[in-house]
Amino acid sequence: MLSLPQRERRQAWVLLAPMLVMMFLLTAWPLVRTLWLSFTDAGLIGDGTSPAWVGSDNFIYALTDPDFRAALWRTLYFTFVSVIFEGIIGVLVALLLNQKFWGRSALRVLVILPWALPTIVNATMWRLNFNPDYGSINALLTQLGIIDHYRSWLGSPDSAINAVMLADIWKNYPLVTLLTLAALQTIPEDLFEAARLDGASAWRRFRAITLPAIAAPLAVALILRTIDAFKVFDIIYVMTRGGPLDSTKTVSFFVYQESFSYLRAGSGAAYAVLMTLICALLIAVYMLMLLRQRKQGASE
Repeated sequence: MLSLPQRERRQAWVLLAPMLVMMFLLTAWPLVRTLWLSFTDAGLIGDGTSPAWVGSDNFIYALTDPDFRAALWRTLYFTFVSVIFEGIIGVLVALLLNQKFWGRSALRVLVILPWALPTIVNATMWRLNFNPDYGSINALLTQLGIIDHYRSWLGSPDSAINAVMLADIWKNYPLVTLLTLAALQTIPEDLFEAARLDGASAWRRFRAITLPAIAAPLAVALILRTIDAFKVFDIIYVMTRGGPLDSTKTVSFFVYQESFSYLRAGSGAAYAVLMTLICALLIAVYMLMLLRQRKQGASE
């Protein structure tokens, strides 16, 4: 007869088995397959022969490819600038929505709308806004006297990546807002009242009370957004197709072109593996920062 803990353990594995099988089929196996392809010269369209083993040639080619390195730096720029602005705007909006004022509930609902929009819809809307002939961005900036003539924001290599970042920031800052606002709701009002009575300034109250309370949820939001921003593809595909002159060509778009436009599955898989490793590195950095922050908070 099995003891009670053994029965519970076996029952738990039985209940988890369907999920584990699905995770293996949908995640683990594709990763293993991609890793294997990255060491071969496989093409997307087979010619009846088995792919030849090329070892690390695909990775050496990727790391020495100036176009890939340019796409990597472009992706890192897109990721960090977008996440920083989403974090700042998200926290500021959350602080505003945490105040008591008439219409607060309606405003909270409106803030969610950009995040609720499908990315394709959001990208199409912003592409129309940046249209050089009838876009609302040109009309607004012209009427405000900031520019004196209509510009092709998505047609210029100098402004295209920043225009796409603006669209991405507008869509995704509500995620940071929602997680931060949820954390703000858990802070007892008595703490702020006591700090006011002690003469603490607004900045002091934010640094001593608010920031520690929202640090963990904010870190989670920034981790999620960093991963998502580094993988950015759909908004770029809709708005610019990686142009002009590859100025918005990110790593994900590079992998897409290598695999599906040039039909080189082997080298495309190598690019994808490198992208996965960089994502894992970014996650590790965030987790270490969060762990260090928790240790400092515990020591205090």
